[in-house]
Amino acid sequence: MFGKLPPGLPFWHPAALISTWGGSGLLPRAPGTWGSLFTLPFAWVIASRYGSEGLLVAAAVTLLAGLWSSARYLRTSTSKDPGTIVIDETAGQFLALAFVPLDFWWYLAGFILFRTADILKPWPASWADRTIPGAWGIMTDDIFAALYPMALLYGVQTYLTGY
Repeated sequence: MFGKLPPGLPFWHPAALISTWGGSGLLPRAPGTWGSLFTLPFAWVIASRYGSEGLLVAAAVTLLAGLWSSARYLRTSTSKDPGTIVIDETAGQFLALAFVPLDFWWYLAGFILFRTADILKPWPASWADRTIPGAWGIMTDDIFAALYPMALLYGVQTYLTGY
């Protein structure tokens, strides 16, 4: 079954398009995984043109866009953290991939590790998820969750390459 937007927020509204990452959050089963998966080609293009700095900027811009679109979405929703909002996964996925080589296997590892961290929510992601309300809560738990795969992948890459 496909996810639904709240009444009063049509699909073509910018807040709906941004918060659902172009509708990927409306796909059936595991919308966060779909949102992260649909982020990968964008991350690849950004990293191939602008490198790590581009992904960090993309994460920051996505965070800001996510704060606005999530707040707008929440005004029409009865849920405090609707699963159809996946712009938080997009920002987190950009951040998780910021320092990995442009390589299929590194991106796959970044995807799997980010989804795992987002689902398990290690501290401080769990703290943010429980205590920060509204759009800030939706966005920050994924940013915190992304720090774990980002650091782990950077450490593995540094170990393997010697720098």
